[in-house]
Amino acid sequence: MMKIDEKPTRKDPHKSPISPRKRRWLIITLVIVLVVGGILYSLADRYLIRHVQVVVADENTATATTNNAIDSTNTSTTATEVNTTSDDWNYSSDDMKVSIEKVQTGSGSDQITYYVADVQLTDASSLRTALADNSFGTNITENTSEIAAANNAIFAINGDYYGFRDDGVIIRNGTLYRDRPTRDALALFNDGTMKTYNENEISSSELLAEGATDTLSFGPILIQDGEIVSDFSSVKIDNNFGNRSIQDANPRTAIGMIAPNHYVFVVVDGRQDNSRGMTLAELADVMKGLGATGAYNLDGGGSSTMYFMGRVVNNPLGRNQERGVSDILYLTEGQGS
Repeated sequence: MMKIDEKPTRKDPHKSPISPRKRRWLIITLVIVLVVGGILYSLADRYLIRHVQVVVADENTATATTNNAIDSTNTSTTATEVNTTSDDWNYSSDDMKVSIEKVQTGSGSDQITYYVADVQLTDASSLRTALADNSFGTNITENTSEIAAANNAIFAINGDYYGFRDDGVIIRNGTLYRDRPTRDALALFNDGTMKTYNENEISSSELLAEGATDTLSFGPILIQDGEIVSDFSSVKIDNNFGNRSIQDANPRTAIGMIAPNHYVFVVVDGRQDNSRGMTLAELADVMKGLGATGAYNLDGGGSSTMYFMGRVVNNPLGRNQERGVSDILYLTEGQGS
């Protein structure tokens, strides 16, 4: 029992109830939470959060209607307005001819399935590029088929996925959007030719003066001046988080030119039972065998997609599931058609 003359002990209001050791651990925990949170936000900002820099006004998208969209349910159609005929693997009009072939080589674990599109144009303006959601920026994606349908595309492949990185020289449909020279690139010109080049050696102003309509910044160059580039062992596109080795057998997308206004597009399936994908050397050999005098590797892996007449031709990701991309290359009838 407390004695009458004793007073109860009172806590000092200025004395912290937290021991120095606990206080130290609380500070350390708070710092860790802030650091991890900052890292997670930086990663989300870099790879997930949409950043729209320019909204593009595209006349082809603006005039898209149901009436002029391609009906993928018809295996053979005739449109007298533009004098076209088509089936599941071919398209012919006054302005272009597209012929697609499915090729399979090897067997078992060494089997490769790829698709070759031979394209002949009378008007270079039929080959165009389009951006996901009609916007230029980073982390803006749509499926290749969605971008293609929005632009009345007859044929399309995925582009260079420019939005996954913040460098390179990016010209699209005659407009310069980004000018940070970094790697070997591809330029398409208004005379129906294409040229592979080093971004650090030719300026964007020179390209535009020469009539460049589009540039693609991925790589590597597969064929230049009719010859296969000899060494792919040290190819490096960028150091972005999550990249796979580009030297191994992978799904691939490539563009090549046989002659002015005569192109060949190749999309290779990979990472699946009936197709292991291709190495860069194998892809270069294929392009050379098709007669390409110049050829360039575009974004591959899960992005590799070929679209034709309202349907996806290949098997993206090995499960017929497209991965969103930032841009496409596509064919459409000219404005005068």
